[in-house]
Amino acid sequence: MRHIKNRVLSSVMLAVCALIVPFTASAVEQEMKYVAITAIVEHPALDNVKKGVEDELKDNGYIVGENLKLQYQSAQGSSANAAQIAKQFVASKPDVIVGIATPSSQALAATTKTIPIVFTAVTDPVVAKLTPSWDASKTNVTGVSDALALETQIDVMMKIKPNLKTIGYVYSPGEVNSTIVLKQLQEILTPKGIKVIAAPAQRTSDIPTAARSLKGKVDLIYTTTDNNVVSAYESLVKVANESKIPLVASDPDSAGRGAIAALGMSYYNLGRQAGKIVIRILNGENPGDIPPQVGNVTQLVINTKAAERQGVVLSDEILNMAAEVVEK
Repeated sequence: MRHIKNRVLSSVMLAVCALIVPFTASAVEQEMKYVAITAIVEHPALDNVKKGVEDELKDNGYIVGENLKLQYQSAQGSSANAAQIAKQFVASKPDVIVGIATPSSQALAATTKTIPIVFTAVTDPVVAKLTPSWDASKTNVTGVSDALALETQIDVMMKIKPNLKTIGYVYSPGEVNSTIVLKQLQEILTPKGIKVIAAPAQRTSDIPTAARSLKGKVDLIYTTTDNNVVSAYESLVKVANESKIPLVASDPDSAGRGAIAALGMSYYNLGRQAGKIVIRILNGENPGDIPPQVGNVTQLVINTKAAERQGVVLSDEILNMAAEVVEK
């Protein structure tokens, strides 16, 4: 009788185990990961970064609602909002937080020293005090920079305006990325006999006034990925068209919005690159063991209609250099 009871008990235990094992495996497969994304403002370049991160996650099996919780907030151009979003995200304890652009990334880094942070669309993470160097930080921060070689930017400007003597630079003095580029431009161009005239615009509403201050003083206006400037780019284009000042940008999306030429990062691919780092962290890697990277896809976009409006005849040489030619 005891043997029969033992056999029955064993059969029951085996049946229970058979039920538990598949359930456990299924639970592991469907383990929910939580990724939070924040950007300082919404404009085409930063929107493309966000899309790149999301697509990289999706293409690697992270599906929203199945095994991924994804949250996004824009700071609408406000550093105070960026700080508040950082606090909210940290309190909700995501597995990884993605900071798009310098102010949002700085707010995150100031709020947590433990939750992994992946920055992107940041020109110099060292100057921005996000990482101590370009080596693995041994902290909770890593990411992808959108730093560009300025020599190639200057080469494009010279092809747009061969007798270039003065460059206007519209920028936000509160953006670290923009002040870094201004200093670098001055260091490179001054020995070449080319003057850089800075036109600060603290707010987006100041951009038209800053641009008009350059009329009659510069041969060309150059813009970087300054978030204030890019978010109100059409107002800058309007002044460039009226004043017949050639406009050259470092954000490829700006060509479609009215710059004659834009040589810069593919911000969508920058997002995909950041997404790859996010996945490495979700798979167990420590962010402090992953050195910061630089975006690896650049492209030149030319706008022939913008050239006509701004009084420039484009050479065959620069047209042949373009990855894309638009007519808008």
